[in-house]
Amino acid sequence: MIGARPNFVKIAPIYTQMAKDPTVHQALVHTGQHYDREMSSIFFEEFGLPDPAFNLGVGSDGQGRQIGRIMVELEPLLQELHPDRLLVVGDVNSTVAAALVAAKLGIPVAHVEAGLRSFDRTMPEEINRLVTDQLADLLLTPSRDADANLVREGIDASKIEFVGNVMIDTLVHLKPRTERRWPGLRDRLGIDGDYGLVTLHRPSNVDRPETLGEILTALGQVGRHIPMVFPIHPRTRHRMEEFGLNVRDAGGTRIMEPLGYVDFMALTSHARFVITDSGGIQEETTYLGIPCLTVRPNTERPITVTAGTNQLVEGRRDAIVSAAEAVLDGGRQARSAPPELWDGAAAGRIASALTRTM
Repeated sequence: MIGARPNFVKIAPIYTQMAKDPTVHQALVHTGQHYDREMSSIFFEEFGLPDPAFNLGVGSDGQGRQIGRIMVELEPLLQELHPDRLLVVGDVNSTVAAALVAAKLGIPVAHVEAGLRSFDRTMPEEINRLVTDQLADLLLTPSRDADANLVREGIDASKIEFVGNVMIDTLVHLKPRTERRWPGLRDRLGIDGDYGLVTLHRPSNVDRPETLGEILTALGQVGRHIPMVFPIHPRTRHRMEEFGLNVRDAGGTRIMEPLGYVDFMALTSHARFVITDSGGIQEETTYLGIPCLTVRPNTERPITVTAGTNQLVEGRRDAIVSAAEAVLDGGRQARSAPPELWDGAAAGRIASALTRTM
């Protein structure tokens, strides 16, 4: 079950691994939560995924209506298919909606990326994570702290299996392609020397004009020291237009349309640093050893701070500028060893756990 851009990165290596087992039949269901080419179909092409067997086509909406529409569309499909297990990944609305429907129909649920916690219930994703993990019967975790979170919440330890970070599988698998793509991408974007990379999409950063304006002002100030490249999320572009903020407010920052995974990871791999509010990019930069400034007060991936290159930064102009200047003054941060089982082989462990427990 998939629905949004982060899901595609995680499901691709699992689907590929499970396809090697002739005794397993898979049916890929796409809710359509992300549906345009830049946020959806390009990833199927890049990851070599087949077209979904079923596409619910729910589109964008407020979270309550979106979750409700997914449930309405998914219930008759699961009643018809009645699979031995439903696999959900991540923490988007599609994840929790699918888990709710399956649990009510008595279909076992396996959750990839279980146990991550920001301990901030103002984040919709945190609610999605909490509910999904309570409903799942197999909880596949990316890090040891996730195991501890689940046990603390009363989850039976026999349901928990530490498998590592499957996002890194995709990164490792496609790294040769990203490197081959880099020279042409660099020339096409006119990149000459060091640059910073920016991504922003979380409501807490982009849905309030004062916060978004503060961040854009910070980017403009940082852009006086180093060029900034900003592939913009549709939500962020819409908010900039709504609030009357434009490219000029970001100073030397170059704003462009969203990129596919291969191009984006080529940019990430060669950046001097990344400014983001994305959970997945915190993980990818940790593996790559690229300094990451996460514009959030907390993270559900604390291992990227304690064992990686990630730093949490308040969404204020002075805080962002100070953190970026510190990275520039200190040079490129030394590569750290990847966290435990972030080794490009998580999909094999997930496939083993799934087939063993079905």
